[in-house]
Amino acid sequence: MDPRLLSFLLRAKRNTYAAHGAEVAASRPNSHDLSYREGALLYLDTYLGGLQFAGEEAVWDDGVPVWSMNYCGRVTEEGFRGDFLKEALLRVPEDAPYRGPALYEEDGLRYVCRADGAFAWFQGYEEILRDGLRIYECFFHGGSIR
Repeated sequence: MDPRLLSFLLRAKRNTYAAHGAEVAASRPNSHDLSYREGALLYLDTYLGGLQFAGEEAVWDDGVPVWSMNYCGRVTEEGFRGDFLKEALLRVPEDAPYRGPALYEEDGLRYVCRADGAFAWFQGYEEILRDGLRIYECFFHGGSIR
């Protein structure tokens, strides 16, 4: 794993959706797009939908795509709080830079994230529970692009 790319990806994730970052011009009809750039490195997160959604995060180095992650999720019950999800995603760990930490809890909500694989090829699942009831879930997968 390229340490420069990993460091950039962590900063990008912490400065866009999770940080209530401003959306940029939509790349597709009705898409929500967030962008972050440092020199030759560009990060773009684009997604469709709301309570049920699908999207992609990608990184380019000098115009060449080098990493991507697709995700698809949904709110399954009442009580979901988008701000709680964003708080969890702000805590994206360096050793698993995909979504949030393995576990984050606050105000009776529990965020759980599991991933298999490594930065170059991975898949995972995250969920939010309230009193043991799943109220949100999201599947994700991705890796290096060559």
